Amino acid sequence: MPVSSINHFLIRSADIERSKNFYVDVLGFEVAPRPDFPFPGYWLGTNGSIQVHIAQDGIDNRSFYYLGTPEDAANGQTGVIDHVAFLCEDPGQFKERLDGKSVQYRTRFLPENQLFQLFLRDPDGVMIELNFFGVEDVAAFGGENYTQMARVD
Repeated sequence: MPVSSINHFLIRSADIERSKNFYVDVLGFEVAPRPDFPFPGYWLGTNGSIQVHIAQDGIDNRSFYYLGTPEDAANGQTGVIDHVAFLCEDPGQFKERLDGKSVQYRTRFLPENQLFQLFLRDPDGVMIELNFFGVEDVAAFGGENYTQMARVD
């Protein structure tokens, strides 16, 4: 009985409207129907699949509603999870969108897998990795080449 896929992740956001707008306007997610939970938030997704839950941080009794959030939980960074990755299409279009919205990002690529990546942070500091497979020529995109990085033994 193996796990078959990831369903979603939840971000405790300092400002749920700002975070929702980032995922919708910058990454192209859509707002999806959400049950009437007793705390504010959004469900966001693409292609009819729910992938990101956003919930308001700083509410009373947050550890009661958000089971992974003890009272001493950190805010403002990804925490022990380094990043969250999404499969994407059309890296040129994504770069244009990010540039047009003045969103900062880093680029990397792995030639042997024809993988081009964009790394950016959401408004709450979560590192987002956008993966584009099948990219043979990254000359127009630039970025760090994994094969040329110092190796850790």
